[in-house]
Amino acid sequence: MSLAAYQRALPLLRIPFSIYLMPVFWFGLSALQGPWSGWRGVGVFVVLHLLAYPASNGYNSYYDRDEGSIGGLKAPPKVTAELLHLVWLFDALAVAGAALLSLPFAALVVVYLLVSKAYSYEGIRLKKYPLLSTLVVVVFQGAFTFLMTQVGVGGGAAHIFEKTNLLLALVSTLFLCGSYPLTQVYQHEEDARRGDRTLSLRLGIRGTFVFAAVGLLAGAATLGLAYWLRQEIRPLLLFLVATGPVVFLFGRWAWLVWHDEKAANFEHTMRMNQVSSLCLSAAFVAMLFWR
Repeated sequence: MSLAAYQRALPLLRIPFSIYLMPVFWFGLSALQGPWSGWRGVGVFVVLHLLAYPASNGYNSYYDRDEGSIGGLKAPPKVTAELLHLVWLFDALAVAGAALLSLPFAALVVVYLLVSKAYSYEGIRLKKYPLLSTLVVVVFQGAFTFLMTQVGVGGGAAHIFEKTNLLLALVSTLFLCGSYPLTQVYQHEEDARRGDRTLSLRLGIRGTFVFAAVGLLAGAATLGLAYWLRQEIRPLLLFLVATGPVVFLFGRWAWLVWHDEKAANFEHTMRMNQVSSLCLSAAFVAMLFWR
């Protein structure tokens, strides 16, 4: 083992790719109506996006041993034992950092890390089961992370469990339900070779896009309902304006795929991830300042 070996393994943590998950963090903050701590918000961001998510990415890569493109890496390096060492280090740092913020937050981070490992670990491998794995991902990267963020920044129980806040937590899961299968759409051949029957593989290329459209529309409709119940029109308008480019890009991509399924490739998927992450994050950040 050498420093160079760890440097070669580091890209498989895919830290830049973890940043694409920012919208759920900003959404959780923008939805919390009670007071919360700004410095704890910074801490939660670091724990989730720079430690916990990369640890989950690395663990998934360790057991998948992808030879083709994966999220954030077009040509992933070869998996070595050093990657698992980095995963355990990032796990420990994530839990320790979360504990400095609050013990309830740390407990939720532990749950998240354990579930993410069950998704990939060969002895359990939730990834082999299309419906169960999708349910686990959209719940834990969606509503669970939404609420975990609010706990981490010090949100009060009355505000966290308020009915419209829980409805918005559901929105984050519905959005993930629409977008998650799209991240699998270019990996059908490799997933099939490993025996991972992902939801996108079961749906097919076109079916994945139809499923995504339904999930995203359901999320948008539920979000509209939640803000209507809150009598908050400005956040809804900000969301509609900021997601215009996302709707356009998704529609154009779907049109291309409908005429040529080869358009369901790594480059288009990463572009979709980047644009949707930036636009949604911008919308939710704007909601923090213009309520």
